Amino acid sequence: MVMSPPKPSEGSWTAHYPELGTGPISYEDSISPEFYELEREAIFKRAWLNVGRVEQLPRKGSYFTKDLAVARTSVVVVRDLNDEIRAFHNICRHRGNKLVWTDFPREEVAGSCRQFVCKYHGWKYDLDGSCAFVQQEREFFDLDRADYGLVPVHCEVWEGFVFVNLAEDPESGLVEFLGPMITSLAGYPFDQLTERFFYRAEVGSNWKLFIDAFQEFYHAPVLHARQSPAAVSQPLLEAGFEGAFYKIDGVHRLVTTHGRRGSSMPPEALKPIEPLTRSGLFGPWDGPDLTGTTEGLNPGRVAPWGLDSFQIWPNFVILIWENGWYLTYHYWPTSVNTHRFEGNLYFPASKSARERIAHELAAVTFKEYALQDGNTLEATQLMLESRVIDTFPLNDQEILCRHLHQVAAQWVDDYLRSGNGGGKR
Repeated sequence: MVMSPPKPSEGSWTAHYPELGTGPISYEDSISPEFYELEREAIFKRAWLNVGRVEQLPRKGSYFTKDLAVARTSVVVVRDLNDEIRAFHNICRHRGNKLVWTDFPREEVAGSCRQFVCKYHGWKYDLDGSCAFVQQEREFFDLDRADYGLVPVHCEVWEGFVFVNLAEDPESGLVEFLGPMITSLAGYPFDQLTERFFYRAEVGSNWKLFIDAFQEFYHAPVLHARQSPAAVSQPLLEAGFEGAFYKIDGVHRLVTTHGRRGSSMPPEALKPIEPLTRSGLFGPWDGPDLTGTTEGLNPGRVAPWGLDSFQIWPNFVILIWENGWYLTYHYWPTSVNTHRFEGNLYFPASKSARERIAHELAAVTFKEYALQDGNTLEATQLMLESRVIDTFPLNDQEILCRHLHQVAAQWVDDYLRSGNGGGKR
């Protein structure tokens, strides 16, 4: 049965946010090379960007690199010898070589060390960024190593998520940037969900188009029709599916859906492997109930609750499932019509082979439906670039798509009004 949520008294989610409007929208922001160049400066060099989690830095000296092609830089994130998490631009102060890399300079790496050593001329840097050694230092002219430390990047941690800000002087701290809807998740046991599965894909579309695909469920009964047996998918296709709750908080967005654990689903709704492994599309059936760990979950008090998808501006998603696990998505632009998608799945550490298999089936199933979503994106990009049509209607369920593109335009306009980018678009 498809459960339609009660809507606001105005009869529309979008009516709660009249500033969004209801008319057709343009996707010029997803096909214009000029707009993309402005996004580099106006968005990705000003916003707080999630680059990982503290579990990737388990001990003093642990580090990882993150290549940010959209900002034309790479950063190295490290837990220093004082147990502080720091970030630096990944560039040697001598001749500009990329400092931390292994075999391929465009490949991200991770490891542990006591110093960073440039493989070109051997300059060494302590984990706090200070320049510790210069090869043949006496050959230089009035060089003071104290003036040649690594270039720091603003770095803050919230609930174990590591964020960086590339601005010289960020407009706000991380907590202020995240705002109350996101920070209300404080207390959720992210640190206890440490079994991680990771996917990465190079996608032939603008970064915002994939975000759009994952922030509305209007497409679900059509695009994912084969994800469930026909006895279930066909009635769902005929009835349609709606998100149960939508919320916008500043630049961030939320969509909630109904859901049921697989153990309560009728047999005809399941694939044969699902009751065998007690897992499937919506995760392990026997995951812990973590719904009471924080007030921030299920703010719409949807019942039965399935998931909350928190869309954190500009390119980060935390998607928390009812049955005790969560996903993260990242959408890293690489050009106006390409981006790198990253998906992480986090579960409690397996205590048995059966639990591990349940987690692996959830991870494989996630990959399957992510591929279904991603499969449409290049076709969308190609036809948007034809400019045969320049505006497109969005329905009430696509409110978050409308908001995303409006925020992107606002950040670019703010950047231009501040006197940057030559003052025009």
